[in-house]
Amino acid sequence: MGKDLRNWNPDDEKFWASTGKSIATRNLWISIPSLLSGFAVWLYWGIITVQMINLGFDFEKSQLFTLGAIAGLTGATLRIPSTFFIRIAGGRNTIFFTTALLMIPAIGAGIALQNKDTPLWVFQLLALLSGIGGGNFASSMSNISFFYPKKILGYALGMNAGLGNFGVTTMQIVIPLVMTFGIFGGEAMILEQASGTLVGKIPAGTETYIHNAGYVWLVLLIPLAVLGWFGMNNIRDEHVSPIIPNPIGAFAIMTGMLLIGFVTAAFGLWLMLPTVPGGLSMSGIGLSKWAVLPIVIVLTVVLLKMIPGAVGQNLTRQYKIFGNKHTWAMTVIYIMTFGSFIGYSAALPLTIKVVFGFQHGMIDGVMNHDVLNPAGPSALMWAWMGPFIGALIRPIGGMMADKFGGARVTQYISFVMVGSAIGLAYILQQAYASTTPQDYFVPFMGLFLLLFAATGIGNGSTFRTIAIVFDKEQTGPVLGWTSAVAAYGAFIIPKVFGEQMGAGTPELALYGFAAFYTLCIAINWWFYMRPNAYVKNP
Repeated sequence: MGKDLRNWNPDDEKFWASTGKSIATRNLWISIPSLLSGFAVWLYWGIITVQMINLGFDFEKSQLFTLGAIAGLTGATLRIPSTFFIRIAGGRNTIFFTTALLMIPAIGAGIALQNKDTPLWVFQLLALLSGIGGGNFASSMSNISFFYPKKILGYALGMNAGLGNFGVTTMQIVIPLVMTFGIFGGEAMILEQASGTLVGKIPAGTETYIHNAGYVWLVLLIPLAVLGWFGMNNIRDEHVSPIIPNPIGAFAIMTGMLLIGFVTAAFGLWLMLPTVPGGLSMSGIGLSKWAVLPIVIVLTVVLLKMIPGAVGQNLTRQYKIFGNKHTWAMTVIYIMTFGSFIGYSAALPLTIKVVFGFQHGMIDGVMNHDVLNPAGPSALMWAWMGPFIGALIRPIGGMMADKFGGARVTQYISFVMVGSAIGLAYILQQAYASTTPQDYFVPFMGLFLLLFAATGIGNGSTFRTIAIVFDKEQTGPVLGWTSAVAAYGAFIIPKVFGEQMGAGTPELALYGFAAFYTLCIAINWWFYMRPNAYVKNP
């Protein structure tokens, strides 16, 4: 336990049966809850902001949407350096260090949420720091890809990603529950609007401990950091991690690379977001998000490449993935599956609150969306269901892909995603113009659950495709890179929903997503499904 491994060859059946399987299983089952905690801390702003509205925090709804967007952009950007951690710092060092770092935003959120007068800029900085949890996915998936043989890699990666993604569902269930009692002490706040948990509505006037939303994750993070240090392994073979320094050196390298990601993400946010009262000062340029994302991605990749010495040389070797056309095809397809899952997970709670928690109608000739809807469903009671299904079904998607081929499974679910998105667009259009939006809630949730299921199956199938198309050395970095770019869905989708709701046209967001899914169908067919495909149904 905890020792470095050499001559690791999981595709050798004798080695796998006698030695490899038990070690790989141990690393996987420590990796999963560590990843789960990362997702929880990264995306908990979707639930926290709903409760901030219910408690009467003095922020506009559009400002609260930006907290999730800040966390989404930062988490996705941090996946770019995290993609390359395993070859440079080793799996054990990486998982321990990145899990321990999550304690910083968790403690910070616990402190900041105890005071309604905490300025917006503090929450913006904490949202920036919570992006650490988003970055962890890239290193976690890259790490697990080296432990398992190709024949079951779809299953192993589906388990790590699927159960790790349960952090979204776990967070959406746990946070509303722990806010109902003073488990970590502190002063309670009083609900101004009705809230909810998995088991029912909580009326206005109830005491609520919103700061528990941050502190509760320490219950997992502290023991997981210990387990990661003593129970996981670095693989020191040439094709995995040939230059691992001592742990302190590894932590220093990762810190420097993460700082590059923080700086470029902050620069992108500075270019794009407006300055609001109490918030961080921004450029005022208001650059389009579609221009900001390429700037942030390219700047991060270039700055990482400029790191001198052995780290820079190692990155040069890993950057060979960018010369492979399949890297770019799978990046687009992975955006469709994982990008949709993570983006909808981040946007769904606040979307339910804004669309169904208020009545929508004409007042003095102007459409108004600010009248509370007493018959509206509680976002905290329902939002967990989509991520739950999307995560639960992901290992099944991996196993289906192992049996039928990853590209074939991806192709089928892509059509389901197109149809679901178009149906949701129509329903949102009707609900957002209705004085009784709750009448549309059942079909809304039904189609969203179908969409989440499709993203989960498709994400599992893409793991299989990547594992077959790329060799063992490139599989890990490609998994990290594609997940990094796809993770910008956690920024784009809440941002697009917020903008289109502000414009009164939320249906346009879904029509746009449906058009993108159609493009992905064409790319998947051209590369992997047509008669003369580059790789037939990997």
